Amino acid sequence: MGELHWKTAITDVKPNKICLRGYPLDKLMGKISFAQAIYLVLKGEFPTPDAGKLIDAIFVSSVDHGASPPSVLAARTVASTGAELNSAIAAGVQAISRYHGGAIEEGMKLFLEIARRMEEKKASEEEVVPEVLKEMKERGKRASGFGHRIHTKDPRTEKLFSLAEELGFLGKYVRIARAIEKSLEDLLGKTLPINVDGAIAALLCELEISPEIGNAFFIIARVPGLVAHIHEEKTRMRPMRKIHPQDYEYDGPEEREIE
Repeated sequence: MGELHWKTAITDVKPNKICLRGYPLDKLMGKISFAQAIYLVLKGEFPTPDAGKLIDAIFVSSVDHGASPPSVLAARTVASTGAELNSAIAAGVQAISRYHGGAIEEGMKLFLEIARRMEEKKASEEEVVPEVLKEMKERGKRASGFGHRIHTKDPRTEKLFSLAEELGFLGKYVRIARAIEKSLEDLLGKTLPINVDGAIAALLCELEISPEIGNAFFIIARVPGLVAHIHEEKTRMRPMRKIHPQDYEYDGPEEREIE
């Protein structure tokens, strides 16, 4: 073996055989969901059935959020120039950052730090959270995953937490997130509800996902939505139009029930 030899533990590809984390890919097809496959490739093992359901719900929660998010506007703008699909998708993904979808990693790190202090001090979240938030305020740092420009009570957050309780994943990180929400109101005098990024951050901590890949869950979830917007832009709108970020209306199906 030469000096450039290196190793990978993700996928083994040989003639007529592909093994993902040791499992033949063709034998996984039709047996596991896409969400389970993502968990497998990221963590190296299958999720439990309940964890798989929660991961799936996390992806559904962020599949799209209308035409106004920066990632959608970026993707549509690039699509309107006649750029290829991959370029428009890349533009949308590039717009996902600290204040849009990228709050998951920062939220996870905050929750983990609070949990570490709780363990170190043998104290409750009610004792540690106000202390941490006060330190953050003094440094001019905001708590990621709280507050929303549209929702005062994000329906996705409530559903994720309800499902987490049903599946047995409503643990200390969700309690920490709730404690932060309450302490922020006490500290700032206004309500900053847990948004979907904050909810996902708490649940990924419960699932023992590394915070360094936390934002990937938003990115993976949002790509199908970006594709839909890009396709609509290319097939319904004129090229090189001026795209107003707010002056638009929804004309799709009315609200309907799942059969």
